[in-house]
Amino acid sequence: MNGLGNKIATKRKDLGMTQIDFAEKLNVTRQTVSRWEAGTVMPDIEKIPDIAAVLDVSCDYLLKDDVAEETPVISKGVSRLMLDAKGKTVRLSFFEDEADLDLFNTDCRILDFEGNWIKVEARTKKGTIEKLIPVSSILSVEIIGEEE
Repeated sequence: MNGLGNKIATKRKDLGMTQIDFAEKLNVTRQTVSRWEAGTVMPDIEKIPDIAAVLDVSCDYLLKDDVAEETPVISKGVSRLMLDAKGKTVRLSFFEDEADLDLFNTDCRILDFEGNWIKVEARTKKGTIEKLIPVSSILSVEIIGEEE
């Protein structure tokens, strides 16, 4: 087994899912799951977020060999709040060791949210920038304006 295949098989079994159960959740065949786990075929890159969601792990955990432990997936309550903030103007504050200087004390608009990442747009002295930010680096989100 390869690293990815081993991680898929281990998590699937930990969750008490058969290959058939897992395949049905992903709209693939059991044989496809078997090939992923054996390492004879790699999943399409588009399937990785779906696999991560079903296994309740991060994409980083699945794809990176140096991520030994699972990165906790952001709670469903936070996900709902972030989805509600999509399109709104917000001010973000960051954990001290995760500070993003481009967004410090800057209003930005949440363009998209998916799992552990948000995409924001901000107007800075350099012009308009778009950034992809890990949700785990955000200390708080203050909604300061509705959708534009």
